[in-house]
Amino acid sequence: MKTALDPRHKKRQKIVEALFKFDFHKQPVINDAKTIIENKDFINAYIEKAAPEFPIDKINKIDLAILRLATYELLIEKSQPPKVIIDEAVELSKEYGGETSPAFINGALGNIIKDGITKTQK
Repeated sequence: MKTALDPRHKKRQKIVEALFKFDFHKQPVINDAKTIIENKDFINAYIEKAAPEFPIDKINKIDLAILRLATYELLIEKSQPPKVIIDEAVELSKEYGGETSPAFINGALGNIIKDGITKTQK
């Protein structure tokens, strides 16, 4: 069973924090986040498809960081099952996001899965 001390969860927390900081301060980021930033346009395009009623610039910055990480894991990295990635993203949104963040994250990532977006190739 997953715990808050799980090394994979801790790694994801650091990546989300680095992505969040980058959006505000353009600070140098850790290697794991750097790859996500390099693919930001590709990732953002899929987030926009999954949540068309929320333009990228209107999404809460922490929610956007979590979505970028999860979308990267779903579409590019593909090392975990989609259900695990979505569960982790929802847990991160409970820790860092607002009251509506978990539902928003779950819905957007669910749309990515439902629409078969994960079957596409980069």
